[in-house]
Amino acid sequence: MTSPHELPIGRRVAYWRMRRRMSQQVFADRLGKSKSWVDKIERGVRRLDKFSVLHEIADVLQIDVQLLLGRAPARQPGGTPGVNQGEVDAIRSALERYDSVSVAAWPKPADLNELGKAISHAWLTFQYARYTVLTRALPKLIRDAQTADSVYVAAGGEAGQYAAHLLGQVYQITSSTLRKLGEYELAWLAADRSVTVSQRANDPLLTGIATVRVADAMLALGRARPAFEVTLTVANQLAPANGQAEPARLSVHGTLLLQGAMAAAQMGDTPTVHDLITEAQKTAKRVGRDQNHYWTSFSPTNVLLHKAAAAVELGDGQQAVDIHRRLPEAELNTLLPERRAHFLLDVARGYAQTGDVRRAGELLVHAARLAPDEIRYRPTARAVITNVLRRTRGTPPPPIAQLAEHIGVDM
Repeated sequence: MTSPHELPIGRRVAYWRMRRRMSQQVFADRLGKSKSWVDKIERGVRRLDKFSVLHEIADVLQIDVQLLLGRAPARQPGGTPGVNQGEVDAIRSALERYDSVSVAAWPKPADLNELGKAISHAWLTFQYARYTVLTRALPKLIRDAQTADSVYVAAGGEAGQYAAHLLGQVYQITSSTLRKLGEYELAWLAADRSVTVSQRANDPLLTGIATVRVADAMLALGRARPAFEVTLTVANQLAPANGQAEPARLSVHGTLLLQGAMAAAQMGDTPTVHDLITEAQKTAKRVGRDQNHYWTSFSPTNVLLHKAAAAVELGDGQQAVDIHRRLPEAELNTLLPERRAHFLLDVARGYAQTGDVRRAGELLVHAARLAPDEIRYRPTARAVITNVLRRTRGTPPPPIAQLAEHIGVDM
């Protein structure tokens, strides 16, 4: 199936109109246009080149205008507002090192046990959504892990595999952090590095999660089809055999299924989304709750969060809202801040799709209190806040206005 992101703009309008179950006449009436005008737009006979009209169409279809344009949330010119670009450049420089080609360039490596502790701390920092802390710490962590890998891989044995395992994790943390900050190309580079290093670590599960990071970066770049294909290929390779119930393997396999569902959602493939979410739910029941194997946070609750996110991507904001309403707060509170704030952002997008911008704004404020960096730096969050402000009649409520000012969104 062709992704709606890859269609001409007129056919994207038709796609989302049909998803909203509107006839051309109803759609035309809500726009204040003729049915003939709508038909010409959808067939590409008439050009759709006025941004004001694009916004009107997006409002009627209850989608973000960027989705109508077939774009992923764009990186802000000059970088994400509020992010220290010097720190991002330092991460880029660390990723560009190729010291492994020169033995003379190897300094004394960090102790692997101490390095492992630092990496575990970095994972927790990410899962608590403290991205500004990570951007400062990652350049040194990358260099330390690269050096350890360069030295210990020459020695071979278990130490070499463990060093590769640690470096693979560092690249994953780096990719996930850069993805949050809107540095999508750099996130893809770090994720791709993680796949290569993880294969040297001789750990198929680490490679599986590295594949999730690759697919996540691809989706941010609007590359849904290759993201879907690579994710499902690796998911099939790691599918537990009959009777296997190793929680770590189940968690990685389930996370791959969820990532595949998100790719299918970006392609507009609703049946495949349903099938993959259903399979992930079955897997999550075998894993149980409060699991964080390979830093996946995979659990039945996390599957529901992905189900809501996929619904929003498909333009079905009401389903995301319904999931939020039915989800017991106690279950949501078992998740770490990054997951919870991410979910609230998805539900805010869902409310905006249903036209309830007041509730969307309230959830954004809640998410910002829970995990400030998740809302302050993510391009998706900034796009939702802009949408809420634009569609709010009159003066926005003080909490929304204060949040917009805090993260640098123009009122």
